Amino acid sequence: MSYTKEDLKKKLLEMYPEISTYGLSTGLEFDVGKEAWVVSFSKGIHRRHAFLDKKDADSCMEGNACIYLGILIAQYIKDLEAEILQE
Repeated sequence: MSYTKEDLKKKLLEMYPEISTYGLSTGLEFDVGKEAWVVSFSKGIHRRHAFLDKKDADSCMEGNACIYLGILIAQYIKDLEAEILQE
């Protein structure tokens, strides 16, 4: 499957609207050595990242939810919100 990083980002934002709802910035870079996308989330100075295997990214592009990534996003939102409250 052929797609750009912008295509994948758009698809992830569609599938996981909580990313935008909670005001997280999202970045993507492909790590050739790991054969995975590095998905970065940030809010202010707070940052988290996750790896999304190419086969899982391909599946997402086909409209299939990535359960693992969805769980991480929920946890990262909780963690980032807690860090921001501690400032």
